Amino acid sequence: MGNSVEIALIQMRSARGRDENLQTAGAAVRAAAAHGAKIVVLPELFTSAYFCQRPDDRAALETAEEIPGPTTAAIANMARESRVVLIGGSVFERATDGTRFNTCVVFGPDGSPLGTYRKTHIPEDILYHEQHYFSPGDTGVVVVDTPHGRIAPLICYDQWYPEAARLAALAGAEIIVYPTAIGTIDDAVEANITGDWEQMWRAAQVGHAACNNVFVAAVNRVGREGAISFWGGSFVADPAGAVVAAAGADETILYAACDLSRVKPLQEAWRFFANRRPEQYERLLRKEKPK
Repeated sequence: MGNSVEIALIQMRSARGRDENLQTAGAAVRAAAAHGAKIVVLPELFTSAYFCQRPDDRAALETAEEIPGPTTAAIANMARESRVVLIGGSVFERATDGTRFNTCVVFGPDGSPLGTYRKTHIPEDILYHEQHYFSPGDTGVVVVDTPHGRIAPLICYDQWYPEAARLAALAGAEIIVYPTAIGTIDDAVEANITGDWEQMWRAAQVGHAACNNVFVAAVNRVGREGAISFWGGSFVADPAGAVVAAAGADETILYAACDLSRVKPLQEAWRFFANRRPEQYERLLRKEKPK
């Protein structure tokens, strides 16, 4: 392979306390590094159970931290100890003005922060009451230059928006990573209306890989929490839209070799960027409902 780097996705349960979750994540990062991984990705909000199932969890609101803070310090130490690029899942951030965000920090092998992204799209739905906890991110799409490639972290609900993936690819991302917390809810009526969530989730992100000719890595949590069964299913798709590695529904570390030298040639061959018609896309800037 011309420029191959191994990526590891840490698929874990998070229905434990913060300290135990950090210990689990740290042990997994060390194991991934020992396996040869150079890029390691943690899930969304991995230090706690998914508290957004309730719209009014005041105790959870109080767990938001400033960045840098105790949680990001622990993640930075994982990166430094294992000498990996570590996409730190996401943390519940409290900005200096009190605004709360769902935030991903990317750390380099020396533990230094290389880039920070705040989740752009915030859901408000049955058992996913995130608008009660997080403000929409204000960083825009961020592409981070790391020693092992150009990486764009997006977070969970961002995965349903092709605009975010396209912006990342246009800015030079070679790998788009999606730390995620998504599962099936205990509501048969909702499921009948909306279809197979896991199939849609995977199809949407594989489409981002194919339409932008980049690697896409999605990492999810597992286990049952309240009325949500988190299905895992973490995967890596290559720039041609092939799923090259996929996990089941148990705790695991998923590995994939990503040959970054494939990205540019495929983009030049398919010419999706060259043949864009931005002058025709003005309607994308309007908030319109389908007619």
